[in-house]
Amino acid sequence: MSRTADSSSSGRLGDVCVLGLGSTGEAVARYCLGLVGSRVDSVTVWGGSASAESDLSRALAEAGARVRLGTDEVAGSYDLCVASPGISEFSGFFAAARSCSGEIVGEPEFAWRESPDRWVGITGTNGKTTTTTLVRDLLRAGGLDAEAVGNIGRLAIAEVSGRREGEWLVAELSSFQLATTSRLHPRVGVLLNVTPDHLAWHGTLENYAAAKRRLFANLSGHDLAVVSVDDGPCRAVADDLARRGVRVCRLSVGPFSDSLEPDVAYVSGGGRLVVRLDGRDHPLCTVEELPIKGSHNVENALAASAAALEVGCGLDAVRGGLLAFAPLEHRIEPCGESRGVRFVNDSKATNTDATLKALTAFPEGHVVLMLGGHDKGTDLADLSAEVRRTCKAAVCFGDARERLSSSLEGAPIPVVGAEHLADALEQACRLASSGDVVLLSPACSSFDEFSGFEERGRAFKRLVAQAISDGRA
Repeated sequence: MSRTADSSSSGRLGDVCVLGLGSTGEAVARYCLGLVGSRVDSVTVWGGSASAESDLSRALAEAGARVRLGTDEVAGSYDLCVASPGISEFSGFFAAARSCSGEIVGEPEFAWRESPDRWVGITGTNGKTTTTTLVRDLLRAGGLDAEAVGNIGRLAIAEVSGRREGEWLVAELSSFQLATTSRLHPRVGVLLNVTPDHLAWHGTLENYAAAKRRLFANLSGHDLAVVSVDDGPCRAVADDLARRGVRVCRLSVGPFSDSLEPDVAYVSGGGRLVVRLDGRDHPLCTVEELPIKGSHNVENALAASAAALEVGCGLDAVRGGLLAFAPLEHRIEPCGESRGVRFVNDSKATNTDATLKALTAFPEGHVVLMLGGHDKGTDLADLSAEVRRTCKAAVCFGDARERLSSSLEGAPIPVVGAEHLADALEQACRLASSGDVVLLSPACSSFDEFSGFEERGRAFKRLVAQAISDGRA
């Protein structure tokens, strides 16, 4: 039986249901257990059908939670349910929890309600982590206290518990997390791009795009939405927000210098990044000076700069922060050089759009591209055309190698296959010569051979280091 939703910021939470027993479920449960006797009456954790007794379940039970394992049939009556992002809103488990809860929300929504001031929210299919980290670093360069939270690794609710006075929370928000928001209201919201991804979780591309748009649901003319207009779906979002009266900073890696828009972020004809807010231009560094390479990273830098300037960072601090920012691990990360050949780890590129963007960071005709992994079944036409046009060679590996190789059939470049990542690197080294780049940008997830893109990227770096040491690269 459900109850009428009455949860509000710093108000009574009542009986709380926590859906999921992973890191998010644990953090939410522990936070709520700390409020038992004041704002929380009880905490019940439902682990789901695949859950079983563990050290974590026993620890939460000892701390005072009711822990229910091994079933998706949620029972009871709760004022509020907080769901983990891995649980689809279209699943039976989610539906069962919703039926007996006054309200069901995700962890970022819950964290925002508990501490709603000074938030910057960032979403998009690709580029979220780089942009989130960069916003945090720019804010710190400007003398503001800031922490990166959300999908980047540190849960927002964990930061809320000890949040410092004046601290900004810069939240990387996935579509999973945004799908269960209703009141979330950041001071600045950033949308970088929307391309097909996570469709198994959301069901359709429309549902996926709708989840991304929820970032802006509560923004007003006093806030700022930073939205790429180089992306068709995002351009439509920008237009809708403008009609609603929301301030929109339209973002493009092309020129906007003749635009009459008061809020834009663009690259000038001279190759300089410029952010215009309230009609005032803020010239930053040039594309060449930017340490992170590729058109997508220009977009990330513009978005982060717009957010930082909007919340009070000075121009010199933002410019200096951009020049000091280093590539993140697994995101066009240089990881070795031998005999004039550079090796680059872009293991985070788990979809075709990310790989297409990575290719813009390197000279045409000099990339030996390593593609492969677990096949998501996405359309390969655009990727195939760009690989044919810009790459020196392609090495297709893993479960996806046959479909990737087939998409490149008849290409005017060498296309070879390999079973595993190690074999693929050996092939790539044979194909590369001085002045070339061996780029791991797989366009696929890693779950055929690895536990995640992080393990794949670190394995690649170890293999590169060994090949250089052995004289094979």
